[in-house]
Amino acid sequence: MAGKKQGGRVQGARAQAREAVGAAVDGGQAELVPDRERPHGWTLLIDGAPQSHVDLDDPSYLDFSYQRRLGHVIDLVAPPGRPLQVLHLGGGALTLARYTAATRPRSTQQAVEIDGPLVELVRRELPWDRTWRIKVRGGDARAGLGKVPDGWADLVIADVFGGARTPAHLTSAEFMGEVKRALRPSGWYAANLADGGALGFLRAQIATARSAFAEVCVSADPAVLRGRRFGNAILLAADVELPIADLTRRVASDPHPGRVEHGRPLADFVGGATPVTDATAAPSPAPPESVFR
Repeated sequence: MAGKKQGGRVQGARAQAREAVGAAVDGGQAELVPDRERPHGWTLLIDGAPQSHVDLDDPSYLDFSYQRRLGHVIDLVAPPGRPLQVLHLGGGALTLARYTAATRPRSTQQAVEIDGPLVELVRRELPWDRTWRIKVRGGDARAGLGKVPDGWADLVIADVFGGARTPAHLTSAEFMGEVKRALRPSGWYAANLADGGALGFLRAQIATARSAFAEVCVSADPAVLRGRRFGNAILLAADVELPIADLTRRVASDPHPGRVEHGRPLADFVGGATPVTDATAAPSPAPPESVFR
């Protein structure tokens, strides 16, 4: 693993030079762009689309709004500081795995990432602390999920995009059944979803989650939930009561405040949407080009 300790964090060779780093990966052209406001902050882009942000000096810092909302999930899934067993479907720059390791020491984590060249780029340029219990596995997210023992995970986070779209086979009731198998009875499932306009994809994903789990909620920018712009929504599901009040307060106090929908308002939002299966599933809609401008 390249890099050396600096300021208590591992710094990659190029990271110290503060130069943008580009590389061809399976998903397209990857670029690591330095954050001019944070001395060791980096944004990962794939084909010009921002994917994630990492601060090597402070892995507890979450820059993107959707990652902040997933950070709230990590904070609330168990009492503060308690180690977790977390499965990340989609690795990217490992922002949320780093966050978990920093805020919940001694956690054990697995990340499944299909893009091998991307993993090597991140490992080389943005290496993580060797003492963190983060194991990165190559391969398809659903295939990797199938290898996880029953009841292993406290939390499963799905953040998988191919060509800026969530693959169809990661949206079905059968897929969520596999997630539920891998979770402990008290475990949570969180997914980063993207949609806009009529929000048919998001509504169907909520319906699918509600067919598998007893409790479901969604957090997002109010403009996204009203269909006024394309954006991210975080779906959270479990078979135990969710801390809706605490989550709502946290999401509302973010730099870009969001809203949490649950219960009857969420049911009204879903309307007549029905669960999707492997036979009917489709990828999430492609974002409009204006999203990346």
